[in-house]
Amino acid sequence: MKPLMLQGHTRAITQIRYNREGDLLFSCAKDTKPCVWYSLNGERLGTYNGHNGAVWAMDVDWQTTKVLTAAADNSARLWDCETGKQLFQWDTNNAVRTCGFSYSGDTIMFCTDRQMGYNPTLDIYDIRAGEQLANNAPLLSIPIDGPKVTSAVWGGLDEYIITGHESGEFSQFDVKSGERVRNVKVHTKQINDIQLNKDRTMFVSASKDTNAMLFDADSLDHLKTYKTERPVNSAAMSPRMDHVVLGGGQEAMQVTTTSTRIGKFDARFFHLIFEEEFGRVKGHFGPINSVAFHPDGRSYSSGGEDGYVRVHYFDPQYFEFEFEF
Repeated sequence: MKPLMLQGHTRAITQIRYNREGDLLFSCAKDTKPCVWYSLNGERLGTYNGHNGAVWAMDVDWQTTKVLTAAADNSARLWDCETGKQLFQWDTNNAVRTCGFSYSGDTIMFCTDRQMGYNPTLDIYDIRAGEQLANNAPLLSIPIDGPKVTSAVWGGLDEYIITGHESGEFSQFDVKSGERVRNVKVHTKQINDIQLNKDRTMFVSASKDTNAMLFDADSLDHLKTYKTERPVNSAAMSPRMDHVVLGGGQEAMQVTTTSTRIGKFDARFFHLIFEEEFGRVKGHFGPINSVAFHPDGRSYSSGGEDGYVRVHYFDPQYFEFEFEF
């Protein structure tokens, strides 16, 4: 299982994303240039140039026509996926921490940090409405009381947004009314990542409390827990098998004191239902910050603190592997 090594970033990777077909892989990092690659051979197609700070998150719409980025330069930006041309820029008072397209691709959301006396808000825009963009008047702006939002995703049918917070809580916001419908706290420390499964009925969360957990997306019921010994930065569910991959490692500040041989920077595979770990993949020279499965489930990618994106294609034995009861 020799990986493709994608080297285009000069600083730590913050997030990686596949488009719906899986032929393109998008990556953003603490440098200012998000990249797009062919997932099949690792060829870099280009970069989206314009940000002046670390890019924390990015998303691509359903039809792979537009790309959305959220950055520490107090802006969220919309790009033409094919040409790399900037279509629109939202200027905010604070760094933008997370962003996402709705399933339809017509509405977007992004959430700002709490900084410089400004409170965080969750803003929703309809990108088809020119006057909303021209006047910078969001469809809905939800003030976030309490701990800041560290990651967010759209729920099923675009009816609500699920947010993960610094405190380990999850909230569910109704997109029409802006009300907080549900609030649960199962994690004890910051939530680093939320990723939905293929049919958007469940999501897996990654937290600093060393656990990843599986939840029902509608009710926020806690279903499963995947335990490790180190902070989990990212977790993703396979669209093909009942598998979850976890990426993490200790805090980036402590990396220099650790030998890579100890296995702290492995991608770890767990069975979705039995919660048992059955495999590890080595490779990164530092914590893994983001993991993503290819939409066909035949490969997965990981982006690390070392600035590399690694694309792993599974061996045939992986698909024949059966869990023994």
